[in-house]
Amino acid sequence: MIGFHIHPRRRQVAADIVARFAGLPVANISDVMSRMAAGGAHLRPMHDGAPMAGPALTVKTRPGGNLMVHKALNLAQPGDIIVVDAGGDLTNAIIGEIMTTYARRRGIGGIVIHGAIRDSQALRQSSFPVYAAGVTHRGPYKDGPGEINAAIALDGMIIEPGDLIVGDADGLLCVPFDRVDAVCQAAAAKQAAEARTFEEIAAGTLDTGWIDARLAELKCGGI
Repeated sequence: MIGFHIHPRRRQVAADIVARFAGLPVANISDVMSRMAAGGAHLRPMHDGAPMAGPALTVKTRPGGNLMVHKALNLAQPGDIIVVDAGGDLTNAIIGEIMTTYARRRGIGGIVIHGAIRDSQALRQSSFPVYAAGVTHRGPYKDGPGEINAAIALDGMIIEPGDLIVGDADGLLCVPFDRVDAVCQAAAAKQAAEARTFEEIAAGTLDTGWIDARLAELKCGGI
């Protein structure tokens, strides 16, 4: 049936790629992707802020329904990030403490809900990564439809099954499967450059001359 189907995942980022992104701030990764990719500022960490990285197992479900999310929990491999497009609706929670406890027990790397969660206090005290757009006590329904391992989009950020999903306290980001190596190298270089900037600040040698140069270039008066 169209819109109610479980697809195979045909590729996914390898574990060594995921490991290379460990310790890279999402902000640095975003910078080297021209600051053009984001799942929306409303998708916030609902856990204690522990970082997240892993291949995407995508779920598309109607708002308020989580039947396909339950199925995805059983299909996911250790380290997978389950990314759920529930339309951004906050009327009904898609997951709560029971489902996240089960996900953690199965070794899943995290869950992203473009929608709402519940049991928020328990989730905030946990290091299991959960990102969502909001919180409500109203529970979900379990009657479909939905798709697993289909392309989804969160506020314009397209996610294909197997793409790399990264997250930290600033939010989350998708790195396309065929760009992970280039993005990783560029983000690592960005992080190293920022480390040098912090050293210059500490030493009192930071050159800020670029500010006036830029203002003059833009023809700002009074400088």
